[in-house]
Amino acid sequence: NPNIIQPDAISSIAANWQSLLDHTHEYLLPNGLKLIVREDHRSPASIFQIWYRVGGSYEPLNQTGISHMLEHMMFKGTEKIAPGRLSELIADFGGESNAATSRDATYYYQLWSAQYLPLSFALEADRMQHLTLPPQEFDKELQVVLEERRMRTEDNPQAKAYEQFQAVAYTSSAYRNPVIGWPDDIARLNRDTTQAWHQQWYAPNNAIIVVVGDVDPDAMHKLALQYFGDIPAKKLPYSQAPTEVTPLGKKTTQIHLPAQLPWLMMGFTVPSINSQAEQWKPYALYMLTSVLDGGISTRFEKNLVRDQKTAAEISAGYDLFSRGDTQLMIHATPSANTSIEALTASIWNEIKAIQQQPPTAAELTKIKSQLIADLVYQQDSIASQAQQIGSLESLGLSWKVFIDSFAAIEKITPEQVQAVAKEFLTEQRLTVGELRPTIAAQ
Repeated sequence: NPNIIQPDAISSIAANWQSLLDHTHEYLLPNGLKLIVREDHRSPASIFQIWYRVGGSYEPLNQTGISHMLEHMMFKGTEKIAPGRLSELIADFGGESNAATSRDATYYYQLWSAQYLPLSFALEADRMQHLTLPPQEFDKELQVVLEERRMRTEDNPQAKAYEQFQAVAYTSSAYRNPVIGWPDDIARLNRDTTQAWHQQWYAPNNAIIVVVGDVDPDAMHKLALQYFGDIPAKKLPYSQAPTEVTPLGKKTTQIHLPAQLPWLMMGFTVPSINSQAEQWKPYALYMLTSVLDGGISTRFEKNLVRDQKTAAEISAGYDLFSRGDTQLMIHATPSANTSIEALTASIWNEIKAIQQQPPTAAELTKIKSQLIADLVYQQDSIASQAQQIGSLESLGLSWKVFIDSFAAIEKITPEQVQAVAKEFLTEQRLTVGELRPTIAAQ
Protein backbone atom coordinates (compact mmCIF):
# COMPACT_ATOMS: atom_id res chain seq x y z
CA ASN A 1 0.00 0.00 0.00
CA PRO A 2 1.66 3.26 -1.10
CA ASN A 3 -0.09 5.14 1.73
CA ILE A 4 1.70 3.11 4.41
CA ILE A 5 4.81 4.79 5.78
CA GLN A 6 7.45 2.27 6.76
CA PRO A 7 9.61 2.73 9.89
CA ASP A 8 12.68 3.66 7.87
CA ALA A 9 10.76 6.66 6.48
CA ILE A 10 10.18 8.23 9.89
CA SER A 11 13.45 10.18 9.76
CA SER A 12 12.47 11.80 6.46
CA ILE A 13 9.09 12.76 7.95
CA ALA A 14 10.85 14.37 10.90
CA ALA A 15 13.00 16.31 8.45
CA ASN A 16 9.83 17.45 6.68
CA TRP A 17 8.40 18.79 9.95
CA GLN A 18 11.66 20.62 10.67
CA SER A 19 11.50 22.17 7.22
CA LEU A 20 8.00 23.48 7.98
CA LEU A 21 9.27 25.00 11.21
CA ASP A 22 12.24 26.59 9.47
CA HIS A 23 10.14 28.06 6.66
CA THR A 24 7.18 29.35 8.68
CA HIS A 25 7.41 32.86 10.10
CA GLU A 26 5.10 34.59 12.58
CA TYR A 27 4.59 38.33 13.04
CA LEU A 28 2.32 40.25 15.40
CA LEU A 29 1.42 43.81 14.45
CA PRO A 30 0.99 46.44 17.21
CA ASN A 31 -2.78 46.48 16.57
CA GLY A 32 -3.05 42.75 17.26
CA LEU A 33 -3.21 41.40 13.70
CA LYS A 34 -1.31 38.14 13.34
CA LEU A 35 0.57 37.28 10.15
CA ILE A 36 1.88 33.81 9.40
CA VAL A 37 3.99 33.28 6.28
CA ARG A 38 5.20 29.95 4.99
CA GLU A 39 7.76 29.82 2.20
CA ASP A 40 7.09 27.17 -0.45
CA HIS A 41 9.17 27.89 -3.51
CA ARG A 42 8.22 24.86 -5.58
CA SER A 43 6.09 27.00 -7.90
CA PRO A 44 5.46 30.74 -8.44
CA ALA A 45 1.96 30.39 -6.98
CA SER A 46 0.72 31.75 -3.66
CA ILE A 47 -2.38 31.74 -1.52
CA PHE A 48 -3.53 34.57 0.73
CA GLN A 49 -6.10 33.86 3.44
CA ILE A 50 -7.57 36.12 6.09
CA TRP A 51 -9.33 34.41 8.97
CA TYR A 52 -11.71 36.05 11.42
CA ARG A 53 -12.50 34.42 14.75
CA VAL A 54 -16.25 34.51 14.29
CA GLY A 55 -18.68 31.93 12.94
CA GLY A 56 -21.93 30.16 13.68
CA SER A 57 -21.10 29.37 17.31
CA TYR A 58 -20.64 33.09 18.09
CA GLU A 59 -24.17 34.07 17.06
CA PRO A 60 -26.88 35.08 19.55
CA LEU A 61 -30.34 33.56 19.68
CA ASN A 62 -32.52 34.54 16.70
CA GLN A 63 -29.54 35.80 14.67
CA THR A 64 -28.30 32.45 13.36
CA GLY A 65 -26.77 32.70 9.90
CA ILE A 66 -25.57 36.29 10.28
CA SER A 67 -21.87 35.35 9.93
CA HIS A 68 -22.61 33.50 6.69
CA MET A 69 -24.75 36.37 5.41
CA LEU A 70 -21.92 38.80 6.10
CA GLU A 71 -19.53 36.51 4.22
CA HIS A 72 -21.75 36.93 1.14
CA MET A 73 -21.98 40.68 1.58
CA MET A 74 -18.20 41.02 1.76
CA PHE A 75 -18.22 40.61 -2.04
CA LYS A 76 -20.87 43.31 -2.59
CA GLY A 77 -18.81 46.43 -2.53
CA THR A 78 -16.79 48.90 -0.48
CA GLU A 79 -16.36 52.64 -0.68
CA LYS A 80 -13.73 52.03 -3.38
CA ILE A 81 -14.93 48.89 -5.17
CA ALA A 82 -18.30 48.43 -6.87
CA PRO A 83 -20.48 45.40 -6.06
CA GLY A 84 -19.13 42.26 -7.73
CA ARG A 85 -16.01 44.02 -8.98
CA LEU A 86 -13.66 42.39 -6.46
CA SER A 87 -14.15 38.89 -7.90
CA GLU A 88 -13.87 40.24 -11.44
CA LEU A 89 -10.64 42.03 -10.60
CA ILE A 90 -9.05 38.89 -9.18
CA ALA A 91 -10.19 36.87 -12.20
CA ASP A 92 -8.69 39.52 -14.52
CA PHE A 93 -5.27 38.64 -13.08
CA GLY A 94 -5.83 34.90 -13.41
CA GLY A 95 -6.68 34.39 -9.75
CA GLU A 96 -9.30 32.50 -7.83
CA SER A 97 -11.16 33.86 -4.82
CA ASN A 98 -13.81 32.60 -2.45
CA ALA A 99 -14.78 32.39 1.21
CA ALA A 100 -16.30 30.04 3.75
CA THR A 101 -18.03 30.22 7.11
CA SER A 102 -17.81 27.45 9.70
CA ARG A 103 -19.00 27.01 13.27
CA ASP A 104 -15.85 28.71 14.58
CA ALA A 105 -14.43 31.00 11.88
CA THR A 106 -14.93 32.84 8.61
CA TYR A 107 -12.16 33.14 6.06
CA TYR A 108 -11.52 34.69 2.64
CA TYR A 109 -8.82 33.76 0.15
CA GLN A 110 -7.13 34.58 -3.13
CA LEU A 111 -5.09 31.99 -4.99
CA TRP A 112 -2.86 33.45 -7.68
CA SER A 113 0.67 34.33 -8.75
CA ALA A 114 2.80 35.63 -5.88
CA GLN A 115 3.40 38.90 -7.73
CA TYR A 116 -0.22 39.93 -7.06
CA LEU A 117 -0.10 39.52 -3.28
CA PRO A 118 0.09 43.31 -2.67
CA LEU A 119 -3.38 43.46 -4.18
CA SER A 120 -4.61 40.83 -1.72
CA PHE A 121 -3.42 42.94 1.20
CA ALA A 122 -4.99 46.08 -0.27
CA LEU A 123 -8.35 44.45 -1.03
CA GLU A 124 -8.74 42.78 2.35
CA ALA A 125 -7.71 45.90 4.29
CA ASP A 126 -10.34 47.79 2.30
CA ARG A 127 -13.03 45.18 3.08
CA MET A 128 -12.12 45.19 6.77
CA GLN A 129 -12.68 48.97 7.03
CA HIS A 130 -14.95 50.23 4.29
CA LEU A 131 -17.69 47.66 3.59
CA THR A 132 -20.83 49.46 2.36
CA LEU A 133 -23.58 46.77 2.27
CA PRO A 134 -25.76 48.50 -0.38
CA PRO A 135 -29.45 47.96 0.59
CA GLN A 136 -30.47 46.69 -2.84
CA GLU A 137 -27.56 44.22 -2.86
CA PHE A 138 -28.46 43.06 0.65
CA ASP A 139 -32.04 42.28 -0.34
CA LYS A 140 -30.91 40.33 -3.39
CA GLU A 141 -28.24 38.42 -1.49
CA LEU A 142 -30.70 37.47 1.24
CA GLN A 143 -32.72 35.62 -1.39
CA VAL A 144 -29.52 33.98 -2.67
CA VAL A 145 -28.77 32.67 0.84
CA LEU A 146 -32.32 31.38 1.27
CA GLU A 147 -32.02 29.59 -2.06
CA GLU A 148 -28.64 28.16 -1.01
CA ARG A 149 -30.29 26.81 2.12
CA ARG A 150 -33.13 25.33 0.09
CA MET A 151 -30.74 23.54 -2.27
CA ARG A 152 -28.26 22.30 0.36
CA THR A 153 -30.63 21.48 3.20
CA GLU A 154 -34.34 21.63 2.47
CA ASP A 155 -34.05 19.50 -0.69
CA ASN A 156 -31.53 17.05 0.81
CA PRO A 157 -33.16 14.60 3.26
CA GLN A 158 -29.89 13.59 4.92
CA ALA A 159 -28.73 17.19 5.34
CA LYS A 160 -32.09 18.19 6.82
CA ALA A 161 -32.11 15.14 9.11
CA TYR A 162 -28.57 15.90 10.30
CA GLU A 163 -29.52 19.50 11.05
CA GLN A 164 -32.43 18.28 13.20
CA PHE A 165 -30.14 15.74 14.85
CA GLN A 166 -27.63 18.45 15.84
CA ALA A 167 -30.38 20.50 17.45
CA VAL A 168 -31.19 17.52 19.69
CA ALA A 169 -27.63 16.30 20.33
CA TYR A 170 -26.43 19.64 21.76
CA THR A 171 -28.27 21.00 24.78
CA SER A 172 -26.28 24.07 25.82
CA SER A 173 -23.75 24.50 23.02
CA ALA A 174 -24.28 26.92 20.12
CA TYR A 175 -23.14 24.07 17.86
CA ARG A 176 -26.81 23.05 17.91
CA ASN A 177 -27.56 25.76 15.33
CA PRO A 178 -26.83 25.41 11.59
CA VAL A 179 -24.08 27.67 10.26
CA ILE A 180 -26.28 28.79 7.39
CA GLY A 181 -28.97 29.69 9.93
CA TRP A 182 -32.54 28.65 10.64
CA PRO A 183 -34.93 29.75 7.85
CA ASP A 184 -36.90 32.26 9.94
CA ASP A 185 -33.70 33.79 11.32
CA ILE A 186 -32.28 34.24 7.81
CA ALA A 187 -35.49 35.87 6.61
CA ARG A 188 -35.33 38.37 9.51
CA LEU A 189 -31.72 39.44 8.91
CA ASN A 190 -31.33 43.06 7.92
CA ARG A 191 -28.62 45.38 6.71
CA ASP A 192 -28.21 47.23 10.02
CA THR A 193 -27.65 44.13 12.19
CA THR A 194 -25.30 42.65 9.58
CA GLN A 195 -23.31 45.86 9.39
CA ALA A 196 -23.11 45.94 13.18
CA TRP A 197 -21.83 42.34 13.13
CA HIS A 198 -19.08 43.42 10.74
CA GLN A 199 -18.15 46.37 12.93
CA GLN A 200 -18.02 44.18 16.05
CA TRP A 201 -15.89 41.31 14.77
CA TYR A 202 -13.94 42.42 11.68
CA ALA A 203 -10.97 43.99 13.39
CA PRO A 204 -7.21 43.49 13.08
CA ASN A 205 -6.99 42.03 16.60
CA ASN A 206 -9.55 39.39 15.61
CA ALA A 207 -7.84 38.43 12.34
CA ILE A 208 -5.08 36.10 11.17
CA ILE A 209 -3.49 36.50 7.74
CA VAL A 210 -1.90 33.37 6.29
CA VAL A 211 0.31 33.52 3.19
CA VAL A 212 1.82 30.36 1.70
CA GLY A 213 3.84 30.15 -1.50
CA ASP A 214 6.76 31.60 -3.40
CA VAL A 215 7.18 34.59 -1.10
CA ASP A 216 9.67 36.53 0.96
CA PRO A 217 8.45 36.66 4.59
CA ASP A 218 9.89 40.08 5.39
CA ALA A 219 8.25 41.52 2.27
CA MET A 220 4.90 40.12 3.42
CA HIS A 221 5.42 41.70 6.84
CA LYS A 222 6.04 45.06 5.20
CA LEU A 223 2.84 44.70 3.17
CA ALA A 224 0.87 43.86 6.31
CA LEU A 225 2.24 46.96 8.06
CA GLN A 226 1.57 49.10 5.00
CA TYR A 227 -2.07 48.11 4.53
CA PHE A 228 -3.21 47.00 7.99
CA GLY A 229 -0.82 48.73 10.39
CA ASP A 230 -2.91 51.88 10.80
CA ILE A 231 -6.24 50.12 11.34
CA PRO A 232 -7.09 50.51 15.02
CA ALA A 233 -7.79 47.53 17.24
CA LYS A 234 -11.28 47.16 18.69
CA LYS A 235 -12.72 45.98 21.97
CA LEU A 236 -14.16 42.63 20.94
CA PRO A 237 -17.40 41.18 22.30
CA TYR A 238 -16.98 38.32 24.75
CA SER A 239 -17.84 34.90 23.39
CA GLN A 240 -18.05 31.83 25.60
CA ALA A 241 -16.57 28.63 24.14
CA PRO A 242 -19.41 26.28 23.14
CA THR A 243 -19.06 23.74 25.94
CA GLU A 244 -21.79 21.17 26.46
CA VAL A 245 -23.48 20.32 29.74
CA THR A 246 -22.77 16.84 31.12
CA PRO A 247 -25.11 14.43 29.31
CA LEU A 248 -27.69 12.82 31.58
CA GLY A 249 -28.89 10.02 29.32
CA LYS A 250 -29.65 8.77 25.85
CA LYS A 251 -31.61 11.05 23.53
CA THR A 252 -33.52 9.80 20.47
CA THR A 253 -35.15 11.65 17.61
CA GLN A 254 -37.00 10.35 14.56
CA ILE A 255 -37.12 12.50 11.45
CA HIS A 256 -39.83 11.70 8.91
CA LEU A 257 -39.06 12.99 5.40
CA PRO A 258 -39.53 11.90 1.79
CA ALA A 259 -36.37 9.89 1.13
CA GLN A 260 -35.18 6.85 -0.79
CA LEU A 261 -33.57 5.07 2.15
CA PRO A 262 -33.55 5.11 5.96
CA TRP A 263 -30.48 6.57 7.62
CA LEU A 264 -29.02 6.16 11.09
CA MET A 265 -27.05 8.77 13.04
CA MET A 266 -25.33 8.02 16.35
CA GLY A 267 -23.50 10.85 18.10
CA PHE A 268 -21.52 10.66 21.33
CA THR A 269 -20.78 13.90 23.21
CA VAL A 270 -16.99 14.10 23.47
CA PRO A 271 -14.36 16.76 24.22
CA SER A 272 -12.12 18.47 21.70
CA ILE A 273 -8.49 19.38 22.20
CA ASN A 274 -9.70 22.79 23.44
CA SER A 275 -12.05 21.39 26.09
CA GLN A 276 -10.10 18.40 27.40
CA ALA A 277 -7.38 18.86 30.03
CA GLU A 278 -5.86 15.42 29.39
CA GLN A 279 -4.53 16.09 25.89
CA TRP A 280 -3.98 12.45 24.97
CA LYS A 281 -7.71 11.71 25.05
CA PRO A 282 -8.70 13.66 21.91
CA TYR A 283 -5.91 11.90 19.99
CA ALA A 284 -7.07 8.54 21.35
CA LEU A 285 -10.62 9.38 20.25
CA TYR A 286 -9.24 10.23 16.81
CA MET A 287 -7.49 6.86 16.71
CA LEU A 288 -10.65 5.10 17.93
CA THR A 289 -12.62 6.63 15.07
CA SER A 290 -9.96 5.41 12.64
CA VAL A 291 -10.07 1.88 14.07
CA LEU A 292 -13.79 1.82 13.34
CA ASP A 293 -13.67 3.59 9.99
CA GLY A 294 -10.27 4.34 8.49
CA GLY A 295 -10.43 2.51 5.16
CA ILE A 296 -11.58 -0.70 3.52
CA SER A 297 -9.73 -2.94 5.99
CA THR A 298 -11.06 -1.30 9.18
CA ARG A 299 -13.78 -2.75 11.35
CA PHE A 300 -16.98 -1.14 10.15
CA GLU A 301 -16.23 -1.73 6.47
CA LYS A 302 -14.90 -5.25 6.95
CA ASN A 303 -17.42 -6.55 9.48
CA LEU A 304 -20.66 -4.67 8.83
CA VAL A 305 -20.50 -3.98 5.09
CA ARG A 306 -18.63 -6.97 3.67
CA ASP A 307 -19.02 -9.82 6.18
CA GLN A 308 -22.35 -9.33 7.97
CA LYS A 309 -23.88 -7.14 5.25
CA THR A 310 -25.98 -5.22 7.77
CA ALA A 311 -24.79 -1.84 6.43
CA ALA A 312 -24.92 -0.65 2.84
CA GLU A 313 -22.59 2.15 3.85
CA ILE A 314 -21.20 3.37 7.15
CA SER A 315 -18.78 6.07 8.29
CA ALA A 316 -17.42 7.48 11.52
CA GLY A 317 -15.93 10.90 12.13
CA TYR A 318 -14.50 13.07 14.88
CA ASP A 319 -12.89 16.51 14.68
CA LEU A 320 -10.50 16.87 17.59
CA PHE A 321 -9.78 20.48 16.57
CA SER A 322 -12.85 22.40 17.64
CA ARG A 323 -13.57 25.43 19.84
CA GLY A 324 -15.61 23.41 22.30
CA ASP A 325 -17.14 20.01 23.03
CA THR A 326 -18.21 18.13 19.94
CA GLN A 327 -19.63 14.82 18.70
CA LEU A 328 -18.03 11.56 17.62
CA MET A 329 -20.43 10.70 14.80
CA ILE A 330 -21.45 7.45 13.15
CA HIS A 331 -23.62 7.57 10.02
CA ALA A 332 -24.98 4.41 8.42
CA THR A 333 -27.50 3.20 5.86
CA PRO A 334 -28.91 -0.28 6.51
CA SER A 335 -28.57 -2.81 3.73
CA ALA A 336 -31.64 -4.26 2.02
CA ASN A 337 -33.83 -6.31 4.37
CA THR A 338 -31.95 -4.99 7.44
CA SER A 339 -33.79 -2.84 9.96
CA ILE A 340 -32.33 0.24 11.65
CA GLU A 341 -32.62 -1.69 14.93
CA ALA A 342 -30.53 -4.59 13.62
CA LEU A 343 -27.92 -2.20 12.21
CA THR A 344 -27.77 -0.36 15.54
CA ALA A 345 -27.15 -3.64 17.34
CA SER A 346 -24.32 -4.49 14.92
CA ILE A 347 -22.66 -1.12 15.55
CA TRP A 348 -22.89 -1.61 19.32
CA ASN A 349 -21.26 -5.02 18.95
CA GLU A 350 -18.24 -3.37 17.30
CA ILE A 351 -18.05 -0.71 20.00
CA LYS A 352 -18.31 -3.25 22.80
CA ALA A 353 -15.61 -5.40 21.18
CA ILE A 354 -13.12 -2.51 21.57
CA GLN A 355 -14.34 -1.76 25.08
CA GLN A 356 -13.72 -5.39 26.07
CA GLN A 357 -10.49 -5.93 24.12
CA PRO A 358 -8.14 -3.17 22.91
CA PRO A 359 -7.17 -3.09 19.25
CA THR A 360 -3.99 -4.96 18.41
CA ALA A 361 -0.67 -3.18 18.18
CA ALA A 362 -0.44 -4.17 14.51
CA GLU A 363 -3.87 -2.70 13.82
CA LEU A 364 -2.89 0.58 15.43
CA THR A 365 0.49 0.71 13.68
CA LYS A 366 -1.18 0.39 10.28
CA ILE A 367 -3.71 3.10 11.08
CA LYS A 368 -1.01 5.43 12.42
CA SER A 369 0.97 5.00 9.22
CA GLN A 370 -2.04 5.89 7.12
CA LEU A 371 -2.90 8.93 9.20
CA ILE A 372 0.67 10.22 9.17
CA ALA A 373 0.88 9.64 5.43
CA ASP A 374 -2.23 11.76 4.95
CA LEU A 375 -0.70 14.56 7.02
CA VAL A 376 2.48 14.44 4.96
CA TYR A 377 0.73 14.38 1.59
CA GLN A 378 -1.37 17.40 2.54
CA GLN A 379 1.83 19.46 2.40
CA ASP A 380 1.87 19.09 -1.38
CA SER A 381 -0.88 21.72 -1.61
CA ILE A 382 -0.31 25.33 -0.63
CA ALA A 383 -4.07 25.65 -0.07
CA SER A 384 -4.05 22.71 2.36
CA GLN A 385 -1.08 24.17 4.19
CA ALA A 386 -2.80 27.53 4.59
CA GLN A 387 -6.02 25.82 5.69
CA GLN A 388 -4.19 23.88 8.41
CA ILE A 389 -2.51 27.02 9.72
CA GLY A 390 -5.56 29.25 9.62
CA SER A 391 -8.05 26.78 11.05
CA LEU A 392 -5.84 26.03 14.07
CA GLU A 393 -4.98 29.66 14.75
CA SER A 394 -8.64 30.69 14.48
CA LEU A 395 -9.42 28.24 17.29
CA GLY A 396 -6.86 29.89 19.56
CA LEU A 397 -4.36 27.09 18.95
CA SER A 398 -0.88 27.42 17.53
CA TRP A 399 -0.33 26.18 13.97
CA LYS A 400 2.48 24.09 15.49
CA VAL A 401 -0.19 21.81 17.00
CA PHE A 402 -0.34 20.24 13.55
CA ILE A 403 3.30 19.19 13.86
CA ASP A 404 2.83 18.15 17.48
CA SER A 405 -0.02 15.87 16.39
CA PHE A 406 2.50 13.63 14.63
CA ALA A 407 4.19 12.73 17.93
CA ALA A 408 0.87 12.63 19.78
CA ILE A 409 -0.57 10.07 17.36
CA GLU A 410 2.58 7.96 17.56
CA LYS A 411 2.30 7.77 21.37
CA ILE A 412 -1.29 6.50 21.54
CA THR A 413 -1.47 2.93 22.85
CA PRO A 414 -4.13 0.25 22.28
CA GLU A 415 -5.06 0.53 25.94
CA GLN A 416 -5.69 4.27 25.60
CA VAL A 417 -7.99 3.63 22.64
CA GLN A 418 -9.87 1.10 24.76
CA ALA A 419 -10.02 3.57 27.67
CA VAL A 420 -11.69 6.36 25.67
CA ALA A 421 -14.10 3.86 24.12
CA LYS A 422 -15.17 2.86 27.63
CA GLU A 423 -15.37 6.45 28.91
CA PHE A 424 -17.08 8.19 26.01
CA LEU A 425 -18.98 5.63 23.87
CA THR A 426 -21.77 5.14 26.38
CA GLU A 427 -25.55 5.42 26.22
CA GLN A 428 -25.43 8.32 28.67
CA ARG A 429 -23.52 10.38 26.07
CA LEU A 430 -25.49 9.09 23.07
CA THR A 431 -27.95 10.80 20.76
CA VAL A 432 -29.62 8.61 18.14
CA GLY A 433 -31.24 10.09 15.05
CA GLU A 434 -33.24 8.03 12.60
CA LEU A 435 -34.31 9.27 9.19
CA ARG A 436 -37.50 7.35 8.49
CA PRO A 437 -38.71 7.72 4.87
CA THR A 438 -42.34 8.71 4.48
CA ILE A 439 -42.90 8.38 0.74
CA ALA A 440 -40.03 7.47 -1.56
CA ALA A 441 -38.49 10.60 -3.06
CA GLN A 442 -39.29 11.05 -6.72
